Amino acid sequence: MHVITTQSELETVVAAFEKSDFVTVDTEFIRETTFWPVLCLIQMAAPGVTALIDPLAPGLDLKPFFSLMADESVTKVFHAARQDIEIIVHLGDLIPHPVFDTQVAAMVCGFGDSVSYDQLVQKITGARIDKSSRFTDWRHRPLSEKQLEYALADVTHLIDVYRNLSEELKRENRAHWLNEEMGVLTSRETYIPHPEDAWKRLKMRLRKPQELAVVQAVAAWREREARERDVPRGRVLKDDAIYEIAQQAPRDAVALGRLRTTPKGWERSATASSLLAVVNAALEQPKDSMPKLPKPFQPPEGTSAAAELLKVLLRIVAEKEGVAPKMLASSDDIDHIAAEGEKANVPALHGWRRAVFGDAALRLVRGELAIKFDKRKIALFEVDR
Repeated sequence: MHVITTQSELETVVAAFEKSDFVTVDTEFIRETTFWPVLCLIQMAAPGVTALIDPLAPGLDLKPFFSLMADESVTKVFHAARQDIEIIVHLGDLIPHPVFDTQVAAMVCGFGDSVSYDQLVQKITGARIDKSSRFTDWRHRPLSEKQLEYALADVTHLIDVYRNLSEELKRENRAHWLNEEMGVLTSRETYIPHPEDAWKRLKMRLRKPQELAVVQAVAAWREREARERDVPRGRVLKDDAIYEIAQQAPRDAVALGRLRTTPKGWERSATASSLLAVVNAALEQPKDSMPKLPKPFQPPEGTSAAAELLKVLLRIVAEKEGVAPKMLASSDDIDHIAAEGEKANVPALHGWRRAVFGDAALRLVRGELAIKFDKRKIALFEVDR
């Protein structure tokens, strides 16, 4: 199986893809030892043309590939596109557009929550994908025929999946549902992580504002260090170490060296010195400027029963519409609607979700809609007021 390694081959195959209305795309990458993913293989397919591109080939410039990703006349079809788009944004400084994500489209079409690619292929085409090459070191060269066949199958079957889902969306008049979801997926803001927000990925129980101030500062410092050195966050500092630093508030190397979660002797390094400067700056903030501890949403007493009723409504609507319940509303959405009604600022009360589920949920909360058990089935009925 041929792999493209030269500039002329890449330009020729991209020119062929530019003639198609759509191209299916997938990438193979490794990120175990780096902060940024290392792109190792690009797979693309369209009716009558396929390509395996080696981005690690010496001297290969991916500019033609990035130009194709930016071509507005060609729809880029991915399955679970987030990580693939993240790579393209990082290496090509562009957002592919327009994009069709078959995982999202499958949820809109009722294939369940977060359906995997091989499950979707089997349900739509009947084909079974050999997954034995899934955990491959894609940096290794040469890649075997079996590895290349596995990689190419990720985009060739996607052609039939895309066509099937596209037709289903048109038939059910749901193309605009997917378009709203793709708007978020193709927003540049989605792929610009802010170091100041890095603390939000940490699951820690903090007791006071000072601890939160330190966690925020140290998490942001670690994020910048990891990016600059291109190493995983844990290589810079473990999550447990951030929590212990927040609790113990070490101000000097001696105190830092007493911690259980940092390597012995590390406190004398230049990196540790940089960390201590960040910790001291956080600790020296005036009390009135310390961040407030985030309070998890606590539904008012008495709203849990209403939330359970809304979950029943969600199942009714999801079954009627043939769409995954997760696409319509999350558990948080349900809790907020039960407690706050129209004032709830949740996705279920915006866009197509509101038209499909949100308005009915609000009517249930207001007592304008009710649920009954009718002939062994759950049904909705209007309340005569």
